[in-house]
Amino acid sequence: MRRFEGDQLVLASHNAGKLREIGQLLTPFGLTVRSAKEFGLDEPEETETNFEGNARLKAQFAARATGLPSLSDDSGLEVDALDGAPGVYTADWAETGAGRDFEMAMHKVWDKLEAANAPEPRTARFVCTLCLAWPDGTDEVFRGECPGRLVWPMRGTRGFGYDPMFLADNEVETFGEIDPARKARINHRAAAFRALVKGCFGG
Repeated sequence: MRRFEGDQLVLASHNAGKLREIGQLLTPFGLTVRSAKEFGLDEPEETETNFEGNARLKAQFAARATGLPSLSDDSGLEVDALDGAPGVYTADWAETGAGRDFEMAMHKVWDKLEAANAPEPRTARFVCTLCLAWPDGTDEVFRGECPGRLVWPMRGTRGFGYDPMFLADNEVETFGEIDPARKARINHRAAAFRALVKGCFGG
C-alpha cells in the first residue's frame, strides 16, 4: 500500500456536493486541496462499467494533467430489485437536455420499482469508490457502502442526488432530512474514506 506524502491534493471532480463532503473529510490532514475545475480540466468520459474503473480513469487523468496526486470518487445507488441499477449510471438517469434533474431520476427509480411490483422493503445501497492516483501512474482504490432502503414520497431538502428517497439502516431520517454532520459520519463516502486513511495516511 503506497502512503501519501506531500501537502497538495487535487480532487478530480466537478460535483459541488462531492467536493464539499470530501473537502471536509480531508480537513484534519492540513492539505492544500484543489479541485480539477481550478486547473480548467474537463471531466473525462466515464467509459468503464464499474465504479472502480471510472474512479481510476478520473484520478489518473487529473494526476497526469496536474502533476499532483489526485483523488477521485465514483459513486452511485444500487437498487436490489432493479438488479443493481442505476449503479454506475446513477448520474446518467438524471440527465436532461438542460442538465441533471435528480427529482426526475428519483421518480424514474420509483416508477420502475412500482412497475416491477417490487416487495417492501425496497433495499438499496449507496456505493463509493475512492481512487488516489499519483502522476507516475500508480494508484490505490477503496470501496465503501451504506446499506438501506428506498422510501416514497421523497423526504427532505438537504443533501443532493437521490438522498431524499434513501433511508439508511437503523436511521429514521432520509439522507435528505438528516443532519449533514451525521450523514458525513455514516454514509458510503465516509466508509470509503476511513479505508483510504487507514491505507494511505496511516490513520
